[in-house]
Amino acid sequence: MDATGHQSLEQLLGHTDHIQQSPKQRGTLELIVRRPQTDLREVVQSAELDLQQGLVGDNWLARGSKKTGDGSAHPDMQLNLMNSRSIAAIAGDPGNWPLAGDQLFVDLDLSDNNLPPGTRLSIGSARIEITAMPHLGCLKFSRRFGADAVRFVNSDLGKLLNLRGVNARVVQPGSITRGDAVEKVAP
Repeated sequence: MDATGHQSLEQLLGHTDHIQQSPKQRGTLELIVRRPQTDLREVVQSAELDLQQGLVGDNWLARGSKKTGDGSAHPDMQLNLMNSRSIAAIAGDPGNWPLAGDQLFVDLDLSDNNLPPGTRLSIGSARIEITAMPHLGCLKFSRRFGADAVRFVNSDLGKLLNLRGVNARVVQPGSITRGDAVEKVAP
């Protein structure tokens, strides 16, 4: 760790094997985080996923996106999922995980090989679909976890494994609860 308490790139790379051992077919929803306002996080035990709102109570819809011509919310960035083993390596204590800005933290292999765009997952009574929109480390992520964390998740290996996470959209509304199975659904 450096003086700020952040992991070095070498330390983070040491976690790669453990991250790659994440379940491939059926994992677990480890944490649900709502973002009711910019930089505000609410850890919740259960939540609703909605076709229009995404994670109910989250600011995704109101916040909008720089990636759309009119600034409206990008439909392929409705939900952000991050591998729980990846965020544990980067942030340590689960109390720090919400700082990543993702809504769903899952113990599931999020790599392109395992979850290519179009893959559907069931969580509780909801279903979501992985989208092709990349999810990469940014300036906020660097401020919160250090420059080496961004180098780790944005490296060629980090992108291949989707260490920063993936984007998804709701395709079947429903309820989700921490501890629910996150399972690949046959097309």
